[in-house]
Amino acid sequence: MKLLNDLLHTDYGLMSLTVIAITLGMAVFFIRLFVGKMNESAAQAARGTQGQPPTPRR
Repeated sequence: MKLLNDLLHTDYGLMSLTVIAITLGMAVFFIRLFVGKMNESAAQAARGTQGQPPTPRR
């Protein structure tokens, strides 16, 4: 119980929660970015347009 109390009610506990939240947010962002780039690359390879620049999204 002391651990949870320290985590939620002290400066260093709140900073730790902030860092954990930012790290998890970055992980979600990068996973979505990398999966999107892989899918885009696979679609280009299937179309046979690998040497051409990607078409802009609207």
